[in-house]
Amino acid sequence: MNEIRKLKVESLLRSRLASMILYQEIKDPRVTTFLTVNSVSVSNDLSYAKVYIGSFQKDSTLGVAVEALNHAVGFIHGFLGKNLPLRNVPRLSFLVDNSVQAAMDLNRIIDEANSH
Repeated sequence: MNEIRKLKVESLLRSRLASMILYQEIKDPRVTTFLTVNSVSVSNDLSYAKVYIGSFQKDSTLGVAVEALNHAVGFIHGFLGKNLPLRNVPRLSFLVDNSVQAAMDLNRIIDEANSH
């Protein structure tokens, strides 16, 4: 598969999923606007996509939110099929990505070290 096409599909999915979360098009209360789509990884044949979700919140709601997104994957897939210029939308699976929280913790540690 063409690598450029794969990158374009990943970018398109990432931006559309992020806007779905931001504009609360997914009506589940567990999916909040504090979620971020950190990255999307599409398979070489464009049939599967792993979506890595992060959160700006400190508490452990990220796992619950990812579970809610996986529960709503049928709705999300149908919505993307209607709103994206793709013949076939990849099958989505949502995964927890703690890199945002790790970066925030690292920044806090650096700030504490600089303040002493």
